Amino acid sequence: MACMTLMARNTDMRWRLPLVCLLWEVAMIVLFGVFVRFNPEADAAGWGIMKRQKNITSDSENDFYFRYPSFQDVHVMIFVGFGFLMTFLQRYGYGAVGFNFLLAAFGIQWALLMQGWFHTFENGKILIGVESLIGADFCVGSVCIAFGALLGKVSPVQLLIMTLFQVTLFSVNEYILLDLLHVKDAGGSMTIHTFGAYFGLTVTAILYRPNLDQNKEKQDSVYHSDLFAMIGTLFLWMYWPSFNSAISNHGDAQHRAAINTYCSLASCVLTTVAFSSMLQRKGKLNMVHIQNATLAGGVAVGTAAEMMLTPYGSLIVGFICGIVSTVGFVYFSPFLESRLNIQDTCGIHNLHAMPGLIGGIVGAITAAAATEEVYGKDGLIRAFDFTGDHSQRTTSVQGGFQAAGIAVSLGMALAGGAIVGGILKLPFFGDPMDENCFEDNVYWEVPGDEESGLYCMHDPNIKAVESP
Repeated sequence: MACMTLMARNTDMRWRLPLVCLLWEVAMIVLFGVFVRFNPEADAAGWGIMKRQKNITSDSENDFYFRYPSFQDVHVMIFVGFGFLMTFLQRYGYGAVGFNFLLAAFGIQWALLMQGWFHTFENGKILIGVESLIGADFCVGSVCIAFGALLGKVSPVQLLIMTLFQVTLFSVNEYILLDLLHVKDAGGSMTIHTFGAYFGLTVTAILYRPNLDQNKEKQDSVYHSDLFAMIGTLFLWMYWPSFNSAISNHGDAQHRAAINTYCSLASCVLTTVAFSSMLQRKGKLNMVHIQNATLAGGVAVGTAAEMMLTPYGSLIVGFICGIVSTVGFVYFSPFLESRLNIQDTCGIHNLHAMPGLIGGIVGAITAAAATEEVYGKDGLIRAFDFTGDHSQRTTSVQGGFQAAGIAVSLGMALAGGAIVGGILKLPFFGDPMDENCFEDNVYWEVPGDEESGLYCMHDPNIKAVESP
């Protein structure tokens, strides 16, 4: 019976995943052909016209040369940082890196379209440049965060369906915050981390598996898997200043965002180590805390990164987040699972959700406290884009809108996650059985695990004999 079940599920895997991937890519080719064009700075004719109109004398003034280094850093974070951060599960390393790779490549194409329709749609066409690539990476970053809550418990088809809906909702939420409310969120504390984390937590609550404790040992790490996960941590930690400054205005704003992030991250490491030692038996450090909580400072400084938060203010933010995130792993995660049925595999509530909320609050306070004496008259206008329809907005009003942005992101994440979670529960998406969660050999050919082509799904260490 077990082997018959395996054969049926292998058939599902064999046809459903290729069908979704191929149909999706064909749809992308058609939609890109109809809508997507290069923006003037990437277009052969358009760049020449732009140079004449703006009296540009050197190709080095093309936005590509300002944005591409930051884009490449963000790109590494999405595909290497997030992927390897999730390899801590002892039997799910292929799934962590491979499915992260798949959903990100799947999502960036849809993100280019969705964000293009909202932000760069002109004369019936979406105009894309290097900043569009950064925006798409930001968008799938929120999907990678949500994936962390579901890691090991869903099928690749479910992940792709979730990515489709989450990218759509992310783009709508981002448009509401950045365009309608006119909030500042350079590093995405609200739009990326708060939204992505609470979306993922809601989805995993809807997909709750009451029998998951039966294979609790598979959710543990081993020495080498934790070491691989630490590679992801270090990539994320090093490149986070680029992440928070990637879309900031050239000059002082981008410079300031990198410095603020750098300081917050450094402070966060010290408090994480301190509290990890304090909260563990015999004062030994817990590698889970070091892998995750050390990054919380980058999350929390995201909204205020390009504001005049000051270096010591950034150190304070990192100090607080190292404590909050570490305490979250020790006390909040068990509470969420035992009392609220939220099975958060990677602890995204502690790394992204709570620090994201802190980041939104810090941004609101920093904006409301901004003064002309600190920023200068022109600097204040540039920092908050008080031009056009927003030229009469005061900093206190801006602070109120920043706070409203937190509420909107939370509402969109919770409502959207509940709907998408309900969709993913539909049986034809092929979710794995409880005993097959956190197992690579359900979806991957794993060396040494599959000699005869069939194995018992209930115990992957026992090879099944194919019936004649």
